[in-house]
Amino acid sequence: MDILQQLLAVAAVLGALCALIAVFKRKGWARVNLRRPHDPARRLEVIDRLVLTPHHSVHLIRLADRTLLIGLSPNGCNLLESTPAVGILPPGLER
Repeated sequence: MDILQQLLAVAAVLGALCALIAVFKRKGWARVNLRRPHDPARRLEVIDRLVLTPHHSVHLIRLADRTLLIGLSPNGCNLLESTPAVGILPPGLER
């Protein structure tokens, strides 16, 4: 009988959490940010990211018709390279 009460309590907490998330999504207070396949209509897209150290990384970003290589560090971010966005998409995402 005791295990049944514990299972019901866990189910009630999970149900309340799901209901709260549904309310937040409906109100626009929460968004699910899942990676989607390449959509040509999107103007901004993270193509790849490489973590160099816990505080340093480089990001390859497509912005409209440009590809940007950005370096991030505790001091800020720096544009390292900017080129036309041609032939840099990962395998499987080519147009």
